[in-house]
Amino acid sequence: MKQAILITAYKNYFHLEKIISFFDDDFQIYIHLDKKSIISDSELQQLLAYPNVQSLCQIYKVNWGGINHLKSILHLLKLASEDSENYYFHLISGHDFPIKKPEEFKRFFLEKIHLNYIENFKVPFRGWANNGGLDRLEYYNLFDVFNYKDNRQIRWINKALVYQKRLNVKRNFPAWFPPVYGGSTWWSLNKNAAEYIKQFQNQHPGYLKRFRHTLCSEEFYFQTILMNSPLKNTIRNNNLRYIDWKPRNGNNPAILDLTDLAKLQNSDAFFARKFELPISKELLTQLNA
Repeated sequence: MKQAILITAYKNYFHLEKIISFFDDDFQIYIHLDKKSIISDSELQQLLAYPNVQSLCQIYKVNWGGINHLKSILHLLKLASEDSENYYFHLISGHDFPIKKPEEFKRFFLEKIHLNYIENFKVPFRGWANNGGLDRLEYYNLFDVFNYKDNRQIRWINKALVYQKRLNVKRNFPAWFPPVYGGSTWWSLNKNAAEYIKQFQNQHPGYLKRFRHTLCSEEFYFQTILMNSPLKNTIRNNNLRYIDWKPRNGNNPAILDLTDLAKLQNSDAFFARKFELPISKELLTQLNA
């Protein structure tokens, strides 16, 4: 029995190596690199040389906020769930790092094999901007068309939203669409949940299509399926991730540094984010000690 680590990444080759080398042979690694990322053939071969790396692909060009991030996650989950050895699945980014030892992963998730860990709440949610998250679903958010990271293109995304509101143009949900839930992108799910997600998508091909032009659709897709499923009672509203949402080190969420070490060591989380070199270098050294 093995656990699968699903990683979506776009840079930080050396950090990817640290994540991969942290886990032993009881873990299988599946990586999607943004198709826009520049990585040399030699770097690709070095990553694939690790025996626990089962797949490393560059299928989708991923714009921040666009649907291709969700598609890359679904691709990794499909690959990992096809291996009968994998009984648990952890989704992380290339900016994350495990903060519990592999033996703790094995003990905890074998004991909790019947449970799923994913943040969730009913939408609209007062803790979310943009009308509690509804603007992200009810209007066309053109993050698939324009690159939010390009300052010249942000204005077109914003203008499109302004004009839709002025003209009262809203997107409807199909009658069969379940009540919407949201939450953090990152989760840890068991095999039953992975299989149910695939089954639901196969039975409702229009479900994924409805999330096109939804801002950060991966923050709705999994929660909505699972919280309306027979597995609802297996879900714990805790994704077991440590994230500091106070801006620090030039980023929000904060880029973690050595001052966070005690908090990570005392946390019940299994992963933390975000790590970025050189700011996080000493913290990573201590976590690997």
